[in-house]
Amino acid sequence: MTTLTQDYQITWEKLPDDYKLPDDPVDNINQPALAAALTESLQLAGKISANALTTTNYGICATLNNKMVIKAPDWAFIAKINVSREEVTHSYTPQLQGDIPVIVMEFVSDTQETEYSIKATYPPGKWFFYERILKVPNYIIFEPDSGSLEMYRLTTEQYILQEPDENQRYWIAEINLYLGVGQGTRENRTGKWLRWWDEQGNLLPWGTELAEQERQRAEQERQRAERLAAQLRAAGIEPED
Repeated sequence: MTTLTQDYQITWEKLPDDYKLPDDPVDNINQPALAAALTESLQLAGKISANALTTTNYGICATLNNKMVIKAPDWAFIAKINVSREEVTHSYTPQLQGDIPVIVMEFVSDTQETEYSIKATYPPGKWFFYERILKVPNYIIFEPDSGSLEMYRLTTEQYILQEPDENQRYWIAEINLYLGVGQGTRENRTGKWLRWWDEQGNLLPWGTELAEQERQRAEQERQRAERLAAQLRAAGIEPED
């Protein structure tokens, strides 16, 4: 499949097996935790189908004028792949191996200018690549320390900054969920996290939060049983074990 964008002829080709990917470290120690939290709550809520794919700092490829371009967003969501997971172990090529990502996210680091790069010449900047080459419908830029969240929606072939709703959340139609920022603690980090809410405004919990909910439920049940036993004893009835 070949398309034309800007001055580029775009083709969708599998990354050669002997292609050496850059071995760049993540920009920030918090990035893997932020990405894992996003994926975990989706998984626990049953929002990731068997042929969906979430990626973290993972190469997404396109070939521009016969030159491979690879960008590795901090987090991405691909609704459907049409190959086995073994075929996308090291990289992913949209159109060839499945859908265009519906969301890409960047967690702003000290090199934040790269997240906004509209550089069109080869190799193109991240913004240009996501907007003009991949045409990803939702681009999220999150600053973990301040909790600043920017959501850009692809409209008339360019990204438009979106305004949050009254709850300071953003509706993402492709997955029928809201995205926003919440305070929380996990993996020894207390601070701002990206969180999901469903259509009814219910927070999609992390595993630790589910465990705490279960602990509280069990404690309430224990206290209820103790109150009932005390009432029976007060009435002269010895409760059964």
